[in-house]
Amino acid sequence: MSKNKILFIVTQSEFGGAQRFIFELVSHLNKEKYELLVAAGQGDGELFVKLQALNIKTIQLKHLKRNPHPLKALFSVSEILNLLKKEKPDTLFLCSTTAGILGSVAGSVYKSFNNNNSRFKIIYRIGGWAFHDPRNWLSNQLILGLEKITSGFKDKIIVNSEFDYQTAVKKGICLSNKIVKIHNGINPNKLHFFPKNEARKRLFQLTIEPFNHSIIIGAIANFYRTKGINHLIKAVSLLGRKYEPLDVKCIVIGDGNQRPELEKLIKKHGLKNKVFLTGRIPDAYKYLKAFDVFVLPSLKEGFPWIILETMSAEIPIIATKVGALPEIIKNYENGILVEPGNNIELAEKINELIINPELIHKLKTNAKQNLNNFSSNKMVEKVEGLF
Repeated sequence: MSKNKILFIVTQSEFGGAQRFIFELVSHLNKEKYELLVAAGQGDGELFVKLQALNIKTIQLKHLKRNPHPLKALFSVSEILNLLKKEKPDTLFLCSTTAGILGSVAGSVYKSFNNNNSRFKIIYRIGGWAFHDPRNWLSNQLILGLEKITSGFKDKIIVNSEFDYQTAVKKGICLSNKIVKIHNGINPNKLHFFPKNEARKRLFQLTIEPFNHSIIIGAIANFYRTKGINHLIKAVSLLGRKYEPLDVKCIVIGDGNQRPELEKLIKKHGLKNKVFLTGRIPDAYKYLKAFDVFVLPSLKEGFPWIILETMSAEIPIIATKVGALPEIIKNYENGILVEPGNNIELAEKINELIINPELIHKLKTNAKQNLNNFSSNKMVEKVEGLF
């Protein structure tokens, strides 16, 4: 029996949420049943490095990138179409918005010229609808319109939260029988964290600031507006003025196009010795035990992998009520939820947590136990049922 050939396409080659999904999935798929290829556009290439270590074939797409110019979008569709003609996959698996829209157009054209290949299908996995991003209304309406138009080209659409499932139905993106909800999942036994002191020592080398006796508020995120890191910085500023006079530091692991804006904000609030932006670090989750509290201040999310990793590391979590987070976190049971964009509430909850060791113990213990609901085996089994 011939192998099912699957071509994955993702917009960028950096290691964000969509790339993590691809990595987890291909790591668990049976290579005797599937031939796997992964193509990606611009980025730092971390995804490719990880996949090549698994002997997965990777392909660099020259024209695919976030928010492309219309002419570049046409070039990208052509590039993907040529790739389909060359590789002749049985399944085109699209991850992230731009790849999903442009890839499904190319896939539809390819399908129309290959009627004899009845096995060919297009699967789209979205980790949070892009039209919820904090941008102007017209741009988001354009993205919503493109999602509606191209949904007809897709055989199945995967979302990872009930929020995004209901959004798809209510917005009329597709009929409910085309969309399926599959939560992200991890295998905690494959996660290897640095011990607390070692993690702090390594971070000290990156920030030139000792942390041995500090309370560390941590975050791991790309520096996009959707991640709300500016709100975390403002909350840390409030901590220093309103609450306990503790030695609190904030470390954010990540990078992105919002970095200059965040650096200006740190300077404006006089936080250069309080808030540190380390840049991207490979396998950043390994540093989680350096943190006393983990904060995810996102304005929009799908189902963030870092939350599952933080639960596994037994670090208490404060996160915003967006995307799948209310499905993962039960307020004051296995984490604390706050309203997105509310700097005052975020500061209040951080302060409440760092002065309450009993609450910390309760949250991190319950979070570790809750991980059983989000296993990689469950995730892979559900996705594999769509091939």
